[in-house]
Amino acid sequence: MLQVIIYDCDGVLIDSRESNQAFYNHILARFGLSPLTEAQLAVVHVSTAQGAIDYLFQGHPSREAAQAYQKTINNAPFLPLIRLEPNIREVLIRLRFRYRTAIATNRGKSLPLVLRNLGLDDLFDLTVSAYDVTRPKPHPECLEKILTYFRLEPEAALYIGDAALDQKVAKAAGVDFAAYKNPGLTARYHLESHVDLLAVLKL
Repeated sequence: MLQVIIYDCDGVLIDSRESNQAFYNHILARFGLSPLTEAQLAVVHVSTAQGAIDYLFQGHPSREAAQAYQKTINNAPFLPLIRLEPNIREVLIRLRFRYRTAIATNRGKSLPLVLRNLGLDDLFDLTVSAYDVTRPKPHPECLEKILTYFRLEPEAALYIGDAALDQKVAKAAGVDFAAYKNPGLTARYHLESHVDLLAVLKL
């Protein structure tokens, strides 16, 4: 029986594409590099900050300096560019009458700040960010950590994500997957809005 609903963060709970673009363009500009291309943005949008810098600065002499710099950046100026996905707060409130809720994301140190700023910080029983695991996605450690915390088997969880990376993580953990706004993914459920989940769960 389903007991916990697990969410990816970026692209599922929040629309953070513009914010992430500004964040990494800020770093690139500091080291004299060109702004992100659309292809680069697609990669860094689902990466950890460390993974994104390794990707953007591959072979560049400033890679280590860029890694050190990204850890010091104040994320607050980029928060106004982040928007909640429609209906997510209302759906989470409904879910919590019956299910536990959690987050498994490659977002790092900014996760608590983002959740607090958008009023979501009291709607999750557990959050697992890139800072809480030794092996971030695509490794399934984030989902495994949630299952262990709640003492649940994989069939008791549903993971909601929007990217092929999320599909891969769910499969590796043996957890059912719901694709959010991405009909090209292989999933047990396809959601075009968060309200769709309520119909799936008959809430």
